Amino acid sequence: MTTLAWNRYGKSRVRLVKVRRARDPHEIVDLTLDVSLEGAFEPVYIDGDNRSCLATDTMKNTVYALARKDDIQHVEAFGLRLAEHFAARPGVSRVRIAASEHRWERLSAGGRPHPHAFGQAGAEEWTTVITHDADGTGVTSGLTNLILLKTTDSAFSGFPRDAYTTLPETEDRILAISMTAAWTYRRGVTDFSARERLRTALVETFALHHSRSLQHTLYAMGEAALAGCADATEITLAAANRHHLLVDLTPFSLDNPNDVFVATDQPFGLIEATIRRAD
Repeated sequence: MTTLAWNRYGKSRVRLVKVRRARDPHEIVDLTLDVSLEGAFEPVYIDGDNRSCLATDTMKNTVYALARKDDIQHVEAFGLRLAEHFAARPGVSRVRIAASEHRWERLSAGGRPHPHAFGQAGAEEWTTVITHDADGTGVTSGLTNLILLKTTDSAFSGFPRDAYTTLPETEDRILAISMTAAWTYRRGVTDFSARERLRTALVETFALHHSRSLQHTLYAMGEAALAGCADATEITLAAANRHHLLVDLTPFSLDNPNDVFVATDQPFGLIEATIRRAD
């Protein structure tokens, strides 16, 4: 005898680009979305009875149809609308909407921002995950692939040493990271404009903080982000350390006063933390 312990299904990697042409200059929203449903779908799996099975192609079409009617000012608000739509389907007990927003920057021409030409400078993306179930609706937003580097004001010393320690202590090093951040909004929030303030807080703190370690800076960044958004209850940060190692130039009778480095991407230190408001 067997039982179906858990199930979920949906449509993944739905690509959506929305152009706000009614505005001057034009604005563009570029999203990749995942839609998934949980609920009373046991007959679909066990008996092959599809009467409760909303086709994943229908999910995809629903995303496009609702996008036509929605300005998508904030991807979180659009995700909430999608979640409410699918939650109203018979048999659905939980909806999960996950979205990544691919950032575009306006190009300049003749020293002025161009009204309808854009460029994609890097891999940074906005993210959001919407969950809708009997306990309510939760919104977690964030960003991925935020690449930051500073050439000084970073140290790492005073750490324990043993027979396998070769890393020298330093009071002045390059600090470079690739960061993922995810913050949770309190229930009932409808204004998601704070995400730009949160990103600014992360970036400015990284630049200004006198770092004793990446852990030290990570906590300061989380504190600053929460201070910049009263509606965020906690933030989880993960920073991959993009190591820059000082090159030994002594074989060439040259000194290296913290000037020439080799950039390595593997292996890397991964520092993670969740910073939460005190009760």
